[in-house]
Amino acid sequence: MTTPPTSSPAAHRDWRATAAACTTVLLWASAFVSIRSAGEAYSPGALALGRLLAGSLALGALLLVRREGLPPRAAWPGIVWSGLLWFGLYMVVLNWGEQQVDAGTAAMVVNIGPLLIALLGARMLGEGLPGRLLAGMAVSFAGAAVVGLSMSGEGGASVLGVLLCLLAAVAYATGVVRQKPALRHGSALQITTFGCLVGTVACLPFSGALISDAADAPLSATLSMVYLGLFPTALAFTTWAYALARTTAGRMGATTYAVPALVVLMSWLVLDEVPAPLTVGGGLLCLAGVAVSRMRPHTGLTRKNQARPVEGRRHDAQHPETERR
Repeated sequence: MTTPPTSSPAAHRDWRATAAACTTVLLWASAFVSIRSAGEAYSPGALALGRLLAGSLALGALLLVRREGLPPRAAWPGIVWSGLLWFGLYMVVLNWGEQQVDAGTAAMVVNIGPLLIALLGARMLGEGLPGRLLAGMAVSFAGAAVVGLSMSGEGGASVLGVLLCLLAAVAYATGVVRQKPALRHGSALQITTFGCLVGTVACLPFSGALISDAADAPLSATLSMVYLGLFPTALAFTTWAYALARTTAGRMGATTYAVPALVVLMSWLVLDEVPAPLTVGGGLLCLAGVAVSRMRPHTGLTRKNQARPVEGRRHDAQHPETERR
């Protein structure tokens, strides 16, 4: 049997999807550092709206330059749901929740999101739950819990804060699963741009708070908000959509477990916050779990594997009528 060349189109697509996922994780990790700066001067709703406005402007300009136009009608249900739940509700309640609880508690609660993505993906999208994925997610969640416990303050967490972080996790997971089918009909840039626009419109009631906060906020906080819109939102959500279109929602969700480990490292380098040994150990567990969840079996292609959807395919094997034409 001839070994396929490493430069095959499938291998090339897989490399690009992996690079896109890594870009997303790095930028989302950096967002936690920027949120700490901007959140001191901006209220939760104002910060979410300012971030989304900056992201929408950048994405809209890029969409015009590339002349991609409006996405097909079939993509709009996923765009609207992900825009309302993920771009809108998630950002507001997460900002609010992190003002009510310490960072460690927020990390532990929000990190049930990838677990919910895997379960919802299996239920709503017909994705499987491979043993490696479940094992890797279990290891990563344990690592996130260790990081959270090591970073938790002594004052405890408010019930409201925990509920807000839980709502953020549910909104994030549901938005991701709703976005996945839309990527069969439109490009990553189209789905991200219009999802961001939907979230922006949903957050317009916070316009007054944004204007008021911006008048008193220091320049550093405003720049942090703009950074959040341009990079962790505009760029990272686009690279996320690109990678999500080429793999399962469960595997993409598991990849985000690398975020807590990177946040610990960035806080060390940028904020000079030296992590405790327990925090470092939890971060390493997170990375180990991500590695396990993204491993592939070394066995050859079996008949059972042939029945599963191939990564990168733009349609659901169980519903061929939804294949993009």
